[in-house]
Amino acid sequence: MLKIPHTQELEKVAQRLIWFKNSKEALEDPYTFMAYVMTYGTLNDILIIKRTLGIEAFKEALDHLPPGIIDAKSWNYWNLMVGRFPTPPLPKRKIH
Repeated sequence: MLKIPHTQELEKVAQRLIWFKNSKEALEDPYTFMAYVMTYGTLNDILIIKRTLGIEAFKEALDHLPPGIIDAKSWNYWNLMVGRFPTPPLPKRKIH
């Protein structure tokens, strides 16, 4: 399971992207955090994540993203960036 360290840089990214939670709480949900980074993050946010966690974090996150956050354009982009082609289908919500 992906672990995100609670550094000052990452807490600032979390605070800006997931404004409706406190930053520590946002970092405790790594796949949701990564979904927001991959959808709404700036170039600087992406560079911070790459420097701190590496490209493998993006690969792992893509396998576990919660549905409904990432858009199709971002989904396609990030799958191509980690070498996945053809791109798998977007995560879908399950309604029981």
